[in-house]
Amino acid sequence: MHSPGNSPTVAPATEASPQEMRRILASSFIGTAIEYYDFLLYATAASIVFDTVFFTGVSSGTGQVLAFGTLAAGYFARPLGGIIFGHLGDRLGRKSMLVVTLVLMGVMSTLIGLLPTTEQIGVAAPLMLVFLRILQGIAVGGEWGGAMLLGFERAKKGSRGFAASFAYMGAPAGTILATLVFSLFSTLPREDFLSWGWRIPFLFSAVLAVVGLVIRLKTAESAVFLQAAESAKDKQVPLREIVTRYPRQLLLAIGAGVSGQAAQGLMGVWALSYAVKELQLSSTGVLNVKAVAGVCVIAMIVVAARMSDRLGRRRVLLGGNVTAIALAFPIMFLLDSGSVFTVFLALFLGLAGIQSFVAGPYGAYAAELFPTRIRYTGASLGYQIAAAFGAGLMPITATSLVLLAGGGLWMVALAWMGVTSISLVALLLSTEGKDRDLHDIA
Repeated sequence: MHSPGNSPTVAPATEASPQEMRRILASSFIGTAIEYYDFLLYATAASIVFDTVFFTGVSSGTGQVLAFGTLAAGYFARPLGGIIFGHLGDRLGRKSMLVVTLVLMGVMSTLIGLLPTTEQIGVAAPLMLVFLRILQGIAVGGEWGGAMLLGFERAKKGSRGFAASFAYMGAPAGTILATLVFSLFSTLPREDFLSWGWRIPFLFSAVLAVVGLVIRLKTAESAVFLQAAESAKDKQVPLREIVTRYPRQLLLAIGAGVSGQAAQGLMGVWALSYAVKELQLSSTGVLNVKAVAGVCVIAMIVVAARMSDRLGRRRVLLGGNVTAIALAFPIMFLLDSGSVFTVFLALFLGLAGIQSFVAGPYGAYAAELFPTRIRYTGASLGYQIAAAFGAGLMPITATSLVLLAGGGLWMVALAWMGVTSISLVALLLSTEGKDRDLHDIA
């Protein structure tokens, strides 16, 4: 690793030209959008379809819990993907791992679209669904860290937060695309939709994977990684080094990230199921308002990331988490009001108003906790463990809490506030990293 004294001579070489930076950010955004189209398409299907197609013979509520259980399986596989691809990315480079994750995700999503139902092959169907979902989780577990670092490590110090946010913007962009495609086919007669219509969005993944692959192959490797790789003589196993030398940084990355993932799991997944299954609202209408809310999320992520470059990651993240605690009960009230418009307001506040600010600056925050030689592994592992416990568990937790509360949402609001408090504590224990030189982080 470079010493602080060397940074004035090497740092300029790591910064991309404006034209190259535009290409890097476009690749980060588009590639991540395609990955998350696949990953979050599953979440939409789990909210509306999978309980009927793969979990038959049980009550509606139990089927929904089981469907969300398969969703959680993918989230809990994400840390494994972060370890595998983080290790390889810290050893071999960011770009090559992004190509592998994109191909793996495209193949798994296409296979889900071809999967027989429980009615056709029995219990083997949900078991195969879980297996494919786990492989999806491994793929997306290695995606975010590499895509985020390609932009983060090539940006100027004063715009690292903005550059890192493009990988996070890819998630709502992928969600919008997945939601609109799924919404289009949900207009089919219900029998046709349950028979074959839900499959088409998954099969479309093969086309998107080819497009993403072409874009990824044209992207240059992170220069700061290449410099660190040349200077590193005694390479340790990244995971071992993180656990033995950087456990505090890993815990902070996990803690600070869990609130953004909880907002996604609640408002991006569970709220859809609640609106369609419990409130009996039109699935097409709910999906459409989610897509509109997704556009707002992207715009607000840009605002939050820009603010983090000026005010610091910590301040913006703290503000977003305080807002989440303050709005948890009002958002649940809006969601339970029983109209598509109030559902939109709930989604807008929960996703654009909260998730954007508790997650938009997170990429730069996590990346600035770790040195270059282990940054892919460290940032990925922190983010993906937070995703497993936040986005992975919140839908099934919320569904169970509604049943426990006899249909009320007050326990869901309390759970959201509790999870958000974890991130508040982590951020209060953190120091600001926006002014650090990447070569000086040791």
